[in-house]
Amino acid sequence: MRVFKTIDEMRAFSSNAHSRAGLLGLVPTMGALHAGHGSLVRAARERCDVVAASIFVNPAQFGPAEDFAKYPRDFEQDCAWLERDGADAVFAPSVEEMYPPGATTWVTVEGMSDRLCGRSRPGHFRGVTTVVSQLFHIVEPEVAFFGQKDAAQVAIIRRMARDLHLPVKIEVCPIVREPDGLALSSRNAYLDPQQRKSAPVLYRALCAVKAFFDGGERDAARLIRAGKQEFSGESGARLDYLEIVDPDSLEPIRSIHTPALVAVAAWLGSTRLIDNIVVNNS
Repeated sequence: MRVFKTIDEMRAFSSNAHSRAGLLGLVPTMGALHAGHGSLVRAARERCDVVAASIFVNPAQFGPAEDFAKYPRDFEQDCAWLERDGADAVFAPSVEEMYPPGATTWVTVEGMSDRLCGRSRPGHFRGVTTVVSQLFHIVEPEVAFFGQKDAAQVAIIRRMARDLHLPVKIEVCPIVREPDGLALSSRNAYLDPQQRKSAPVLYRALCAVKAFFDGGERDAARLIRAGKQEFSGESGARLDYLEIVDPDSLEPIRSIHTPALVAVAAWLGSTRLIDNIVVNNS
C-alpha cells in the first residue's frame, strides 16, 4: 500500500489507475478507524479494481468549540487497518495542502446543510462538502463509499455531486454496530464507562420508533414521541434531536407513506453521537 501526502502524488496515482482502465474507488475518512471503516474498504475492494482511502481530519467541519484538537489520531494504526482491509493507496494531506494560504472558496448545498446536524453545528456540512468536492477532484474516483450512519452527510454529498455534475457514484454501506446496538463511531472512544452504558439509548429510541411503525403507526409526531420516551429514562444522555425526514431532501415528514429516515443525535457528557434507521412501507 502506498501513502501520498501531496495532491500531485495522488493525482499521478489516480491517472495511472485510470490509464489501466481500472475502476477506482475512494473511501474518505478522518482516521481513527474502526470496523465500520473496514466494511467500507472491503466493499470498495469487492466493487473496484483500485481502492484509495483518504485520512484527513478536516478543520473546516469543526466548530470553534468542537473537538478538532483532541480528535483521535493514530496514523500508523490507521494505515495498518487500511492495508489489512485491501486499500491500495492512502491520501493523507496536510491542512496546508488542502487549504493553501488565502483559500476562500466554499462548496455549500443550500437549505439541506441547515437541517439535522447542520442546525446543531452551523457550518459543519459546508466543511464536509468543500473537502469532499476537493477529494473527488483530486482522486477522481468512479465510486465513493460512505457509511449509512452519516445519512444526512450522504444525502448532501449526493445532491452536491448531482448539482455539480461530478462523475462519481455514491455507494452507502450499512451501519456496523456493537452487540448492544451502539453504532460504531470514532467518538465512542471519548465515552467513560457510565456514558458508554448510556449510549445505546440512541438505538433503543430508533427501535421504539420502528416498533410503533411496524405496529401500523404512520403519524410522525406520534412516532417521534415514542422514540423520545426512551430518553426520559436515561439521565446520562441529553437529546439533541429526534426527527423523521425524507432521506433525499432531509425535509421533515408529517406522515410516512414512502421510505423515511429516522435520525437521532444526543450528548453523552461532552460527546455528541448520531444514529439513524430507515423505515419503509414495503
